[in-house]
Amino acid sequence: MSAATTALREKQAPIKDGYRTDPASAVVTLKSSGSLDASSITCKLSTGAAVKEAAKVAGLHPKAGGPDPDISGELCSGDMLLDALVACSGVTLKAVATALSIPILSGTITAEGDLDFRGTLGVDRNAPVGITGIRLVFDIEFGEKEDGRPVDEAEVEKLGKLTERYCVVLQTLVNKPKLSVRVAEKGSGKEEDGNSRQIVWEHSA
Repeated sequence: MSAATTALREKQAPIKDGYRTDPASAVVTLKSSGSLDASSITCKLSTGAAVKEAAKVAGLHPKAGGPDPDISGELCSGDMLLDALVACSGVTLKAVATALSIPILSGTITAEGDLDFRGTLGVDRNAPVGITGIRLVFDIEFGEKEDGRPVDEAEVEKLGKLTERYCVVLQTLVNKPKLSVRVAEKGSGKEEDGNSRQIVWEHSA
């Protein structure tokens, strides 16, 4: 057993034990947020290390035995998923608003996702692996339209429906895509009896 394996097991063992005795402590709500302004069709992410680090490094969440992200700069993949949702939906909403001539002065987008770490750590086979609930909220400050009237309820409804319909990340989550996974030994592998050997595992879902 390698030193890295031993270190990870020693790190995760008390965490797993804690989740077995107190299942509620394994549940965390991940969160991402971003902001819109009137100057461009963009969404500025405002989630901690994701903004600070130009070269993004993914690591274990502290609830899975990872280091403090404020110190290590490592990002949780779940946070990155929510970052992608915030970014894509924010840009989509701004683009739709521009196409519909709906003036947006400013806005914030927040995505929260509930994750039970008992699943991904193998503590409880009945616990789900993955984010089980996502809440996406837009808090928008609208300006006056060119004719001087305010944005009305029907326009806000249309903006919401079209943003939901055309957001790539949101629709990817809503409509489960066909997925294939392939794990392969890098390179051509070793020679056995004159033949090149390569270890490959594949699965489609």
